[in-house]
Amino acid sequence: MSCPYSQDTPETPGTDTGERDIEETVRTDFRNEMSYGGYLDLDKVLHAQHPHSNPEHHDELLFIIQHQTSELWLKLVLHELVEARRLMDADDLGKALKCLARVKHIQKVLTDQWSVLATLTPREYAQFRDTLGSASGFQSWQYRAVEFILGNKHRGMLKVFESHPEAHAMLSQLLEEPTVYDAFLAALSRAGYPISEEILHRDFSKAWVLHEELIPVFKEIYETEETRWGFYQACEDLVDLEDNFQAWRFRHLRTVQRTIGFKRGTGGSSGVDFLRRALDLTFFPELYAVRTEIGN
Repeated sequence: MSCPYSQDTPETPGTDTGERDIEETVRTDFRNEMSYGGYLDLDKVLHAQHPHSNPEHHDELLFIIQHQTSELWLKLVLHELVEARRLMDADDLGKALKCLARVKHIQKVLTDQWSVLATLTPREYAQFRDTLGSASGFQSWQYRAVEFILGNKHRGMLKVFESHPEAHAMLSQLLEEPTVYDAFLAALSRAGYPISEEILHRDFSKAWVLHEELIPVFKEIYETEETRWGFYQACEDLVDLEDNFQAWRFRHLRTVQRTIGFKRGTGGSSGVDFLRRALDLTFFPELYAVRTEIGN
């Protein structure tokens, strides 16, 4: 009887090569088939990074990829918020909340991304910052679109995008349309909550401001045991969304401050001071104000 570890034991193919066998059913010929790279259009995506520094600075690629990936996530955030608004209009609150849940996860990814950019030291960034010219995140039309659909509207911002007709048209449309919050309030009205006609038919192009008359409505939603769970959950999801947005803004501010200090932004803004003022903006003020009243 031979020892199981003797040299006479037949070897199992691949066990001592460090290689994993490729299964016979795995496709390897993509001359006439859709490939992973083809589906994702990776030839375009991976060749869309064009550093401007000369000679090329090692860290400029990080700066470009950070902002490109942020724009991709913002595209998905906007996609989900537009759908959430549509679903609320159709009184399909459950599916709308699914969209908001996805947005919240994306926001966490966006916020965590700042830690990658924060590895860029002041000296490193200073060595290629001039190549940005007047380019700035302030000019991100997708970021502005997200703010518009959440309620932070500003007609004056449209001027920044006049040289980009497609972005200008899209933002102009969002400026005049109801926000996600407007859609939620309309859904509450259809469910029998006392939302005034003045609020339901307000000028949607104006930034949302606190409406004291809504606080008792939300107080009832939070305090009444009979409240439909979907409405209660929607309130909390919107608060989560705003909290996440503020966390993103704060990380942005701190990353900018640690990288360029109090220098003026490349797009002409005051830089850190401008970003700090954004922390005072709010999308859903009644959902915060009501917390003072709950239990009183």
